[in-house]
Amino acid sequence: MVTEERRRWGRIGEDLAAAFIAARGHVVVSRNYRCRRGEIDLIFRDGSVLVFCEVRTRRSAVAGQAVESVTRQKQIKVLRVARHYLAEYPRRAAGLRFDVVAIDMRGSVVGIAHVVDAFRAD
Repeated sequence: MVTEERRRWGRIGEDLAAAFIAARGHVVVSRNYRCRRGEIDLIFRDGSVLVFCEVRTRRSAVAGQAVESVTRQKQIKVLRVARHYLAEYPRRAAGLRFDVVAIDMRGSVVGIAHVVDAFRAD
C-alpha cells in the first residue's frame, strides 16, 4: 500500500523531473497519464520523438538507487499504457522512446539522472 508520505515524495520527484525535462528544451505533453492499464509519469517531445518517461524517486539508498527500481515488470506496464495512449491520442512522431528520470534525494542533496532510451518496446 502506498502511503500519503510516499505519494507526496513521488509528486515532488515528478515536479523536479518535469522541470528538469523542460529546462532542456523538451515539451511536456502530459503528466500522470492514467488509463485502466496503469499510469505514465511524463510524456514529452524531444524534437519529433515522443518520449514516455518513468520517474523514480528515492530518499535513501537502502533499497538501491532510483534507476534500479524500474524492473522489467514495470517496463512492461509502461509499454502497455503507452500503447493505450497512442490508440487514444494518435500523433505523428518520428519515433518513440522510453526514458527514466531517477531522482535520488539524500538530505539537501538532490541527484537527477536522465536515462535516455532506458528500455525498448521489444
